[in-house]
Amino acid sequence: MNRILIVDDDPAILKVLKVRLEADGYLVTEKQNADEALFASKKEMFDMALLDYKLNGESGIELMEKLLKTNAEMPIIILTAYGTIETAVEAMKKGAYSYLTKPFDDTELILQVNHCLEKSKLAKEVKKLRRMVNDQFGFENIIGKEGKMKKVLEQVSQAASTDSTVYIEGESGTGKELIAKTLHVSSSRKNGPFIAINCGAIPENLFESELFGYEKGAFTGAAKSKKGYFSLANDGTFFLDEISEMPVSTQVKLLRVLQENEFYPLGGNTKIKLSARIIAASNTNLTEEVSKGHFREDLFYRIHVIPIKLPPLRERRESIPLLAEHFIKDFNKTMQKNIKGISSQGMTKLLNYTWPGNVRELKNVIEYSVAMSQSDFIPEDLLLTTQKFEKKDAQNESDNLKPLKEAKQDFEKEYLTQLLKLSKGNISQASKLAGKYRADFYELLKKHALKADDFRAN
Repeated sequence: MNRILIVDDDPAILKVLKVRLEADGYLVTEKQNADEALFASKKEMFDMALLDYKLNGESGIELMEKLLKTNAEMPIIILTAYGTIETAVEAMKKGAYSYLTKPFDDTELILQVNHCLEKSKLAKEVKKLRRMVNDQFGFENIIGKEGKMKKVLEQVSQAASTDSTVYIEGESGTGKELIAKTLHVSSSRKNGPFIAINCGAIPENLFESELFGYEKGAFTGAAKSKKGYFSLANDGTFFLDEISEMPVSTQVKLLRVLQENEFYPLGGNTKIKLSARIIAASNTNLTEEVSKGHFREDLFYRIHVIPIKLPPLRERRESIPLLAEHFIKDFNKTMQKNIKGISSQGMTKLLNYTWPGNVRELKNVIEYSVAMSQSDFIPEDLLLTTQKFEKKDAQNESDNLKPLKEAKQDFEKEYLTQLLKLSKGNISQASKLAGKYRADFYELLKKHALKADDFRAN
């Protein structure tokens, strides 16, 4: 409950303000002069203050400045009967959030107070998030200068106060899991568990048992019951990284869980309530995956409630010097070295590189350079020596390589084609050879536009 300090030398106005604010759920402390207000502020931490512009000959602006020395983040609204532009400008320049001209109606008062507190809350949360991210990647200075990351953290701050599903999109190495953890520790679920999985690292035939858990005897080898990730994340946050890699058959089941907020463990007859916040992430454009038929459109909209897009490092090159400096300091400590920085030619080299691996790649490059450097400043020829971007043959070779997801799709289609040829279009036989249920096998055929009839003998 927010605590508000009101200061006015008119007892009638104090009474009106107190009654109106308390009716709206606020805790109010009222004072009639500056000395009483200052004494109260030293004993109690207030969330905001409303100060009269004139206090028995004293200046409300001067009182505001003194209060801000005690609590620099406390928002203050100035109340004035002298409703001139000069008064408002003076108040705002000296640190007031806003001002109200007497007489004011109840609606205007509450709107101003609510807006003031909300703005203050957001500012405090963004400051807290900056400290948290700085602990991980030294972003404190970057956030202050860089509009894209500042906007991201403002989105994170607002999303953290809700329980809505969040979708984070960003290239590999941009810090998607860091943002997910930041959302978790800034939310009301911060005391609960944070469970994270990489959907691309779980075998397709184990997805259901891993997500939902299973009862003893649910399948061969299930010697005892096991909780799934949904249950383990109870009262906390469940982070599904690289959700674009989730099999289509599992996407259907995940959609139902998110719609119903409950699920059955494999082999179980008792529903389990879903009580975890869901955060999903991907390094691919899910909209394109939906258009290609690789990701379900209905699931896309179910997870795409609050989208947050992380910019790649090449789109915020001003971050590179500050990040490099942070990583050098970090590795100096762990390696017991005293590298002072990077040569000017070396920094130019870093700034001109495209950074396909983003912050993670930069960190690895700095770690290697600190380990191998024998001078105070890392020389140009030591930077990026492990990267292939300067080698023409390697570059040409990499140009011909398909992305991992596309290569996996091609392999999967070829594998299904060979199964259909071998079984001569017999779905039962082909699905058995693949170790899949018939329904799931049909889904795979549909995904790759394959028809069993085309492989059957005439």
